[in-house]
Amino acid sequence: MADFSTNIINLRFREIFKELEKHNIIRGKSDLANKLDTYNHVINSILKGKRNITVDQLHKLFEAYNVNANYLFGLSHQKFREGGILQGALETFPVEDREFGQNANIFLVSDKVRAGYAIQHQQPNYYDELPKFSLPNISGQNLIAFEIDGDSMMPTITDNDLVVCEPLERDTPIYDNHVYVIVTDVLVAKRVQKIKKGDQVQELRLISDNHQVYQPYNVALEEVKQLLKVKCRLTSYAIS
Repeated sequence: MADFSTNIINLRFREIFKELEKHNIIRGKSDLANKLDTYNHVINSILKGKRNITVDQLHKLFEAYNVNANYLFGLSHQKFREGGILQGALETFPVEDREFGQNANIFLVSDKVRAGYAIQHQQPNYYDELPKFSLPNISGQNLIAFEIDGDSMMPTITDNDLVVCEPLERDTPIYDNHVYVIVTDVLVAKRVQKIKKGDQVQELRLISDNHQVYQPYNVALEEVKQLLKVKCRLTSYAIS
């Protein structure tokens, strides 16, 4: 059985659980399981390092208890956002650390939110409802992190990895064989090759790295609602 006990997110999830219990915000695993839309045994497995917390569960944790996303990713000592349920705990940390979250530049799109992303991302104020975090050396404004579902891009991107992406303007050059997130009626991560008619790009050929299982296919450029360049990935798989 895999050992997830050293995963920084799981380690800090345990600390959040202890804080919530200590201050009587929750009365045990059942309360937290209800808030995260899961089961007691799932919470127990995460706490014991037998499984990873999912992105969707993280999203619910941030929303239900005002947890600081940067704390979970190991980038801050502040467990809860200002104005949260444990406001007094903020006073124990230096000002510069408490302000770290204000520089968050990456929106987190959980698995369930991603299901409606293709339609909803163009709506006004859509991103205002999403949690944000930041990562060292990942610059840029309004980056977006998606959880990848499936094995079509293995071994480059594995199931449940997070990919941090930069949305591109329509006139931004597209580079063949680079990895992008392509939003049409669905959202996929693929390598891209341009297909031209004359001097104009008419279609994009979408290629999976797991090409022995998944065949390439084309989409018309006019069907692409958004194109995002993958800047990095976050994975919970250990190096072996």
